[in-house]
Amino acid sequence: MSTEEENQTVFDVAAASMLTEELRDVFASGKTRSYEWRISQLKSVIKMCDEHEEDIADALHQDLSKPKLESIVYEVLVSSEVDWWYVVQISMLKNSCALAIKELKQWMMPEKAKTSLLTFPSSAEIVSEPLGVVLIISAWNYPFLLSLDPLVGAISAGNTMVLKPSELSPATSSLLAKLLPEYLDVSSIKVVEGAVSETSALLEQKWDKIFYTGNGRVGRIVMAAAAKHLTPVVLELGGKSPVVVDSGIDLQIATRRIIVGKWGCNNGQACISPDYIITTKDYADKLVDSLKKELETFYGENPLESKDISRIVNSNHFSRLTKLLDEDKVSGKIVYGGERDEANLKIAPTILLDVPRDSLIMKEEIFGPLLPILIVSEIEDSWDVINSGTKPLAAYLFTNNKKLKEQFVMSVSAGGVAINDIAMHLAIHTLPFGGVGESGTGSYHGKFSFDAFSHKKSVLYRSFTGDAALRYPPYTLGKIRLMKALMTSNLWTILRTLLGLS
Repeated sequence: MSTEEENQTVFDVAAASMLTEELRDVFASGKTRSYEWRISQLKSVIKMCDEHEEDIADALHQDLSKPKLESIVYEVLVSSEVDWWYVVQISMLKNSCALAIKELKQWMMPEKAKTSLLTFPSSAEIVSEPLGVVLIISAWNYPFLLSLDPLVGAISAGNTMVLKPSELSPATSSLLAKLLPEYLDVSSIKVVEGAVSETSALLEQKWDKIFYTGNGRVGRIVMAAAAKHLTPVVLELGGKSPVVVDSGIDLQIATRRIIVGKWGCNNGQACISPDYIITTKDYADKLVDSLKKELETFYGENPLESKDISRIVNSNHFSRLTKLLDEDKVSGKIVYGGERDEANLKIAPTILLDVPRDSLIMKEEIFGPLLPILIVSEIEDSWDVINSGTKPLAAYLFTNNKKLKEQFVMSVSAGGVAINDIAMHLAIHTLPFGGVGESGTGSYHGKFSFDAFSHKKSVLYRSFTGDAALRYPPYTLGKIRLMKALMTSNLWTILRTLLGLS
């Protein structure tokens, strides 16, 4: 390709501006507002998954060495051969589409709202209208699901959109760029591949909403760019999600659930992955022994050779994790694992016991297969440990103690909480998924995805009857008293005012 041809394919600010204007024209035509258009696109997403399951799994394996079962269960669809336990473990793309198809007519209907005596006679409703042209920037760790799950919400709400997949998962990004134009309305749904320069060009534009999944550092860049245009954002970030383990529990089940939530979710490269464990000194050794036993059962004596563990996404993240593990105050705390295969970007499941709270591994989100364990005197001391840091995306507690459950829910601020399990709250479409504070802003899943890409427009309907003189000048003392009474909507107060008793 000549230099001239290469320049023509560059996606810069001018190209981004032209793209957004095209999408704005399509949105203005009203094409995407119809129920029929939305349903057709959602059905096409399901069709794409059905017809390209193998291609999607292969792309995910190329990007992250994802086990095929994990790709199917966590990212693509529920296969009839998959055990039911995996089916309920997490909301997946096809389930999101199926729910939207089933519920969309209801979601689109105006919601009736109460009115007051102040506007009598009147009626009111809340109308969900699409925001317009939206930008979705997805993450590399679940590059298919985290690209298309927000897209389902944007389609359901009736928007036009641009999807920017992560450049750190190039095989999946390329597949999305190939498949979406084949299955979806290319005039309304665009895919832009690329890295920092392409993302920056997109962020220069005025959007009606930006949906970003990733880390806090880039989240700040996205929010700063959005602020220039007063664009609302949804930021799905992460944080140091804690797991508090009490005594007197079914330890085998607890450790199995922790292992699947940590290493079974992309080898710890998941925003809701357990980042560290807190337990008491008396229970720590039992917990470590149980983790060791179950890890060996799941992944064998040499987990680096296991085909059931994803690799680290790239050499930069491998080096970052190695740095955390090799810090002087941490390297001697390894009680299990620690093996590495740099050539294949593999790090074995690693447990560290009694890690200092001022170590590097406790200062940033790990996002990998390392799991530190902190020791406290009393389990209730865990609340202070968690609350001393930034608010996490998820917080987990394993206990049979009802009082501890209540204290945990009331004392710990997190995007979501699960008791006696890991990540299962994501599988409940009636629960919003999102962060709080530095773990994110806004939420989605189920109807919350539809709401995330909709504007709730208030509408008041009145007739020309019942026009009251008291709202017009001159403003007498009697009018003011009656107006105040009407604003309370209390019939007794209104009656007393009319009778001159108040």
